Order: sequence, then structure tokens, then C-alpha cells
Amino acid sequence: MAEPGPGPSGGEGKQPGPGDKGEAAPAPKKRRLAGGERYVPPPRKLSTGVSFGAADFAETSYYFEGGLRKVRPYYFDFRTYCKGRWVGRSLLQVFSTEFRAQPLAYYRAAARAGRLRLNEEPVSDLDIVLKNNDFLRNTVHRHEPPVTAQPIQILVEDDEVVVVDKPSSLPVHPCGRFRHNTVIFILGKEHDLKELHTVHRLDRMTSGVLMFAKTVEVSKRIDEQVRERQLEKEYVCRVVGEFPEHEVVCEEPILVVSYKVGVCRVDPKGKFCKTIFQRLSYNGKTSVVKCLPRTGRTHQIRVHLQYLGHPIVNDPIYNMEAWGPDRGKGGKINKTDEELVKALVEEHRSKQSLDILGILEEDLNSSAENKDCGNSSDCTKSAQADPVNENSSPAKDTKDPERDAKDPERNDIAACPLNSDTNLETLEKNKELCSCENRGGQTGEKSSEEKDPLCVECKITRRDPSPKELVMYLHALRYKGAEFEYCSKMPEWAMEDWEE
Repeated sequence: MAEPGPGPSGGEGKQPGPGDKGEAAPAPKKRRLAGGERYVPPPRKLSTGVSFGAADFAETSYYFEGGLRKVRPYYFDFRTYCKGRWVGRSLLQVFSTEFRAQPLAYYRAAARAGRLRLNEEPVSDLDIVLKNNDFLRNTVHRHEPPVTAQPIQILVEDDEVVVVDKPSSLPVHPCGRFRHNTVIFILGKEHDLKELHTVHRLDRMTSGVLMFAKTVEVSKRIDEQVRERQLEKEYVCRVVGEFPEHEVVCEEPILVVSYKVGVCRVDPKGKFCKTIFQRLSYNGKTSVVKCLPRTGRTHQIRVHLQYLGHPIVNDPIYNMEAWGPDRGKGGKINKTDEELVKALVEEHRSKQSLDILGILEEDLNSSAENKDCGNSSDCTKSAQADPVNENSSPAKDTKDPERDAKDPERNDIAACPLNSDTNLETLEKNKELCSCENRGGQTGEKSSEEKDPLCVECKITRRDPSPKELVMYLHALRYKGAEFEYCSKMPEWAMEDWEE
């Protein structure tokens, strides 16, 4: 997260629910405090499930430009309860060790501007020592990455489910830097489809059939089919070269190399996987292949195709030079995991396409991957049950082979003008300082009023990805259960006579 509030949500401590908009709970009876002791209110009751309402949708607005759907920057509160490992440490220590995406000068200026709150009281001193159940709130000026302007097509809607054809580049639910530019938010905001239950997920760059349950009962029924292996998924993709005509079964185990960047590889120490492939067509250069995943591992289809020597044509991870001259065919990489991730990042950095990986330069410099939940399945729970506490880690999903393996935003960050107390203090005193009460940029057109003097992103001009860059040739064509079957149209790039 480029601008983490005091805390991407992790497994420790309790999280505020999406219904907790900061309203004060009924005041409990306070016990008598010793001299100098600081009172900490009891934790709030949590709200369950993903639910967004009018206030969430009104935070900002969309606009369309150059084939992209864009979100106007807006103010947003990151909220979390004090992690167990933070107890007894000062806010300054926590910021300096766990949230290094911003310089300490930023947090000092944010505190002076009233953007940091502890138990709903403004923080004036970052030396304050944290206690168990402390509730932290950090107001940030949030920038979301653009996604394709291609609309979400609703395939089926009845009393039980909503089935859509998801465009490539859209995350399913809020995660990382994405909130408004997600399937869940767009369906709620533009189609009035709210309180949907995620049945399965697709990777941000994967398009195709995506199913939501309308009730908890339907969700549980489909989950049972998942556990009983009664669900069948069918994908199509376009791969490099002439794929064999006969059926190919790949059962190579897959290991996660990096959760932060979202990279996996074949490794004997990995988890068992099985994918069945069948060529549909070949145009002399590339092949269209049907994929039937029999297990649900992260990036399973993409990794198995790479291993077979036929990576997806425009795969931004598994068809890169960083894997070596053979692009990882047969599992031959000749690099350590650290060297591989570094090479992938450097290759995208040189192409100014870190945004396609979904990361920023400061994400790579942050220690959050090891110290928070960058490699923890707790992120899944956070993203699903508590959309308020989003984080930059991928939402692990063992149910679907092509889920959101990476989430956040964009290109590498250039020289940052906010690198000293002097600059930040000057900005803080500037009369143009935006009030945290001014929620939103809903004025219709971009203007200087949207600039926030404490926001690094406001100072940087980033290259927008082209709509073509936001499409990967992997599509979920069919989703079939015991009592249902949903299918989308074959994408244009999968037609037999299609050429690049």
C-alpha cells in the first residue's frame, strides 16, 4: 500500500467492520485511572460480510479517458486495531519499522494536519505508546490505478445469483490500491447490486465468468459443491507456439515465490496441481488452448503452460525474459527466488510497466511483506469480511486457480519532493491544505482542488497503461455446478482466424 494507514489488517487484533464509520459507541463506564494512565475504550462489535452503501459509493466518482475507467482521487480512512506486536511501542517506532512507504516526516505532518487519530482523538505526539485495543485511524488522499473502460456484462441475475463477464484488469473486490475500480463496487454503484457474496475469484488480469451469491444460504450451498469437487471450470487462452494436438495433462507441484509481486513456479516442494489442456486451434504462430484445472492453486494454469514451454502470449509475469532464454520451460530458471523476483521487477521497471504487476516502487521498499500480512492468508479474510481494512497483500484463494494474485497499483515512484521536514512543514502551513472533511473529488472535472499538499501521488505524473496492456489472453469461459452452468462468449482473441 503506497500510503498505509496505521496498519494493513493482519491476523492479530480485532478489525473494525465496514459498518463502523467512526460513530462513537455508547460510552462504557470508565474505570478509575492511575496517575498519567491513558484510557483505552473497549473494542467495538464487528460487522460481518462485505457490504457497501451510499456513503461508500459517494466517496468519489468515475470518469473515462483513453479507453480507461479512472477514479478521481479521494480521502479515505485506513483503520485498524493495535497489533499485538505493537503494544508497548510508540507510533513513531511502528511507522519507522512497518510503514516505510512514506518518510517519517510525512507522518509527523499528517499528525499536525489532524489526519492521525488514536481512539478517535487527534494524535499530537508520535511518541505516544500504544496499548492493547488502541484503535488507529489514518486519513489519506487515495489514488486508484485505472482499469479498462470495458463494461461489466451481466450474464445472469435471479433471486439466488449474479453472474457476470468480468473484463481483464478489474480486481473482484477491494484490495491493495483498488476500491472503486473493482467488480464489487461497480456492480453496487452502477447496477444497484449490493451485499453480494463472493463464490470464487479471478485474477485481476483474467477475464470471464464470475459468479456471486445473493444470500448466505446460496453461498454455503455452492461452497459445499466446491468441497465435494462438484464444480467444473473451463478456461481458454492463447499461448506461444504450436501446442500439441493431443490432450496434455500437467501435474507439476506449484510453489509461491513471492506474495507481494505475485509470482509462483513449479517446485517439488510445492502443492499438488493438475491441469488438463486441449488445443482448439493454431494460426501458424500461436495456439488457442482449452484449460481444465482439476485443482485450485495460485496461477496454476499460467505456471503449467509456462512449464510446458507454451506461456500465454502476453502474460506479464510468466512470459518474460527474466525467466531466462527458455522462459522457464521445464522448470529451468537458473536463478534463486530472490534473483528471479528482482529480475522480473527490473524488467518491468525498464519498460515503465510496474503498474501491470500492480506494485509501486515504495511497495518494494516496504518491509510490510515480512512484518505484516504480505504472505499471510489472513489477507483473504480481511478483504472479504472487512473492506475498510484493505492492504497491499494478495488475497489468497485456494478455491480458484486464477485468483487475485497481486492487487495494488502502479509505476515506480520518481524523486519525491516530500523528503524532508522542511518541505512538509511548508506544505502543512500552506493555505491550500485540503480539509479532511472535504471527502471526495465529485466536482465532475479534474482540477487543482483535487491536489493534496501532503500527497506524494499528487506530485507525480505516471504513464497510463494502454487498454491493450490491460488485457491478458486468459478467459474463464465456463463455470458449471451440480445445478447450474454459466458460459460467456468466446473472446475475440480466441477466434481461430485471429491475428495479433
